[in-house]
Amino acid sequence: MPRTAHALALVSALCSAGATIFIRHGLRGRGPYTGFWINLVVGTVGLWAAVLLTGGFGRPSAAGVAFFVLAGLIGTVAGRLLRFVSIDKVGASVAASLINLHPLVATGVAILLLGERVTAPILGGTVVIVVGTTLLSVGGQRTGFRRWQIALPLLSATCFGVVAVLRKLGLNETGAVLGSAINVTTALVAFSGFLLASGDRRAMACRGRSLAYFVAAGVAENSAVFLNVVALSLSTVSVVAPLYGTAPIFVLFLSFFFLRGVETLSPRLILGTLLIVLGVYLITALSGR
Repeated sequence: MPRTAHALALVSALCSAGATIFIRHGLRGRGPYTGFWINLVVGTVGLWAAVLLTGGFGRPSAAGVAFFVLAGLIGTVAGRLLRFVSIDKVGASVAASLINLHPLVATGVAILLLGERVTAPILGGTVVIVVGTTLLSVGGQRTGFRRWQIALPLLSATCFGVVAVLRKLGLNETGAVLGSAINVTTALVAFSGFLLASGDRRAMACRGRSLAYFVAAGVAENSAVFLNVVALSLSTVSVVAPLYGTAPIFVLFLSFFFLRGVETLSPRLILGTLLIVLGVYLITALSGR
């Protein structure tokens, strides 16, 4: 079982990285709103199909539904949308690295709200992450984005970190598959309402290569989420989270082959990415030791 969990977590990270590459290609023809909306449609269809295939609705509690609805608004609408915008503005590699900081945010929330203690690995990991983030910020001057745009993936990471606590609370009341379906459906309804109210209906229309890339990204991203949940059911968070956190390394590898001419990978960006992954590993894998 442990080896199965390890393999699932790594495949999940690879799927997440693949989604990032697909999104980057799709954004060359359409805007982030379109890509995000298609991502939500694919996720909603896929997750409700999974609910039906895994035994139906069960008996979710009102509290569990409420937690996942809130998670959908914070994590999926805000966090995932910011992810699309981040990839568009700062590139796939930088966005993936900084969004990968969400375990640090989750740990900070746990320390503030749940009274968890600060350990040496948390402090050490935080220092390493700060150095890595600084390298990405400085390296960004040579890759075409402005320093303030670093805030976009950091905000996305913050949303994902906060929502991790909400989902944990929701899982105490509702199953993972049903909760995830409620989560993404809430996001689809809310974001569709926003597009209709703002008069931006064109964002819900797409065709050609961009449509194919966005659909592929939706399949890859939601597969990553599903495989990560299965891995967590077979092993502990301290084992699965660091393996899933290797996604930015896969993004670097895939970018070299599939984003040539689209993004430039400087030594500072590569080193910054590796330091951030190391920092997240120190926090998630060693903080309890």
